[in-house]
Amino acid sequence: MFTDTHCHLTMLDLTPYDGNLDLALQQAQDAGVTKMMGISVDLDDHLALAKIAEQYENIGYSVGVHPCEDPAVMQRATVDYLVELAQPEKVWALGETGLDYYHSTDYISEQKACFARHIEASKRIKKPVVVHTRSAKKDTIELIRAEASHHGILHCFTEDLETAKAVLDCGYYISFSGIVSFKNAQSLRDVAKMVPLDRLLIETDSPYLAPVPYRGKSNEPKYVPFVAEALAHVYGKTTEEIGQITTRNFEMLLQNPHS
Repeated sequence: MFTDTHCHLTMLDLTPYDGNLDLALQQAQDAGVTKMMGISVDLDDHLALAKIAEQYENIGYSVGVHPCEDPAVMQRATVDYLVELAQPEKVWALGETGLDYYHSTDYISEQKACFARHIEASKRIKKPVVVHTRSAKKDTIELIRAEASHHGILHCFTEDLETAKAVLDCGYYISFSGIVSFKNAQSLRDVAKMVPLDRLLIETDSPYLAPVPYRGKSNEPKYVPFVAEALAHVYGKTTEEIGQITTRNFEMLLQNPHS
């Protein structure tokens, strides 16, 4: 019923499971999480993620480089190499890519160039791009527009309504994480209310940003229903309805309606 569209399966805290990822994924399935996308932050993450995806029919993954990675790693992410990595059927998306000026403004040009290459690969392979933005909303929107990117996700959305409208106009989906459940996130819930239901996605971004009532603890895919619950209050729906809607939306995204 629930789809976790953004989880870092190679980074989960498996201490409660004696290091056994299978047990953590079983807990997620027991919680009603029927699909998960494991996200790459480094070009080599696909090696471990591919092995996980081979074992689970309901798990896919992305390939790409996070904007906070070393510029030398970003440089390796040529369009042709990204397209090559994205060939397997279980690769559902490119990324996470994007712009992050919060952690560093030393490599802005390298971040932009790498982001643009991910978008080009996304267009060639007809798979969505997963976009991270932090303290860089203006440049992020400008680059999405300049590169004519219409098939993607703005993940872990925390921006304003203007940003939401801009990426929605480009054809993007907007994904909310556990932040939307935080007590001090009313302004974000106000923005969420303006996002059309057919462009809504949910995620954990685990192991980060665990939703209420687990805020401050290590996050896991099994907690994504609590993100749905927070949005259910926003939209006047049931938690199950939000789960069904966002799962259907993710299927539409993967089918590439913009091709």
